[in-house]
Amino acid sequence: MIRRMATNAIPRFPAGFLWGVSTSAHQIEGAVDERSPSVWDVFTAEPGRVKDGSTAAVACDHVHRHREDVALLAGLGVDAYRFSVSWPRVLKDGGLDFYDRLVDDLCAAGVRPVPTLFHWDLPVGEDWLERDTAARFAEYVSVVAERLGDRVQKWITLNEPAEHTLLGHALGVHAPGRRLLFDALPVAHHQLLAHGLAVRALRAAGACDIGIANSHGPTWPASREQADVEAADFYDLLLNRLFADPLLLGAYPDGIGELMPGDVAADLSVIAEPLDWYGINYYAPTRVGAPQGTEIDFGGVRMPAELPFSVREIDGVPLTDFGWPVVPEGLTDLLTAFRTRYGDRLPPVVITENGCSYEGLDDQDRIAYLDGHIRALHRAIEAGVDVRGYFVWSLLDNFEWAEGYARRFGLVHVDFESQKRTPKASYTWFRDVLGAQRS
Repeated sequence: MIRRMATNAIPRFPAGFLWGVSTSAHQIEGAVDERSPSVWDVFTAEPGRVKDGSTAAVACDHVHRHREDVALLAGLGVDAYRFSVSWPRVLKDGGLDFYDRLVDDLCAAGVRPVPTLFHWDLPVGEDWLERDTAARFAEYVSVVAERLGDRVQKWITLNEPAEHTLLGHALGVHAPGRRLLFDALPVAHHQLLAHGLAVRALRAAGACDIGIANSHGPTWPASREQADVEAADFYDLLLNRLFADPLLLGAYPDGIGELMPGDVAADLSVIAEPLDWYGINYYAPTRVGAPQGTEIDFGGVRMPAELPFSVREIDGVPLTDFGWPVVPEGLTDLLTAFRTRYGDRLPPVVITENGCSYEGLDDQDRIAYLDGHIRALHRAIEAGVDVRGYFVWSLLDNFEWAEGYARRFGLVHVDFESQKRTPKASYTWFRDVLGAQRS
């Protein structure tokens, strides 16, 4: 348990700083019969794939209850709401009508809509191993932008292509459930290509505020031994630089480009389309050492013995109910390291996700977590990093992928039987933080 609350007020952030909360379509929308199937529908139908055997067929029933959720957003006082558009829902006749209503209601409530165009719910029949999926993604993006672009200014192309590649295609613990290890690298390349094509499609539709939501965190070597340092460097390359260097530098890290399919040089010119801002999802650092020769369970993920690194526990820090380490200073370190690594190639940064899983309505541990990370973010700004916004994950308790409904990340508690929403203590705390920032 954390329960170490600071008594002094959170420092004031720069004028115009964007405060928001995030969700994703598959995790909250429900209404499965009102969209085409996704790879997650197929995955969760297979016994043993989800720990509690659940699916997202209903989830938070957000499609039918979105006005209640918009009222919660307005009561919270956030500037912006980051949600995702479900590609499978858009494929269904009338599927975009829901997002029309949602965007209208957000605008009426004074909350800026910030849609993410892909958050892991790939339509059945598409495959990131295939290059053509990137082109079809861009076509879908054009359709969404044409419909919503008159009211939406800020766009996000992809969410966490690193995790979608690693967990869904390399290790097989997320949809579509493949265990390809390093043969999953084309999935990373085609997602990055899809991002670049989506940026071009959004620009063609008149968008001028475009980013991506990449997951990043510091990588700490388990020791100063050369084998541990080299293993940590390789892990950092795979989870951080592989998904940032092409976007910000127009090049893959040394040795990676030749492993990718197609005309990589030509693709990189698309992947590196200029961004207006760079989104970072931050949860925790990772401690990494040399391979240990045995398959281990790390945070519910089986890490194969044949990987050239092993993920280790971080000692001496609190853990969330998910077992994730709580290290606010890692956010400061990450942002200052990004500024050093990428220099003037790094556009303004937005923290597009940051949050934690804890049980209970009186969630003082979540309050302490958010308090520490917001302060760590402010220290990064004081150190000279250009950070323009911060989004909490998440507004609602939701379907937490392979964990089912066992993990609760929301500022608002959801009773998944009755669908009753109950704001937690953290909701009230965050509302008061936002009020103080504007006073």
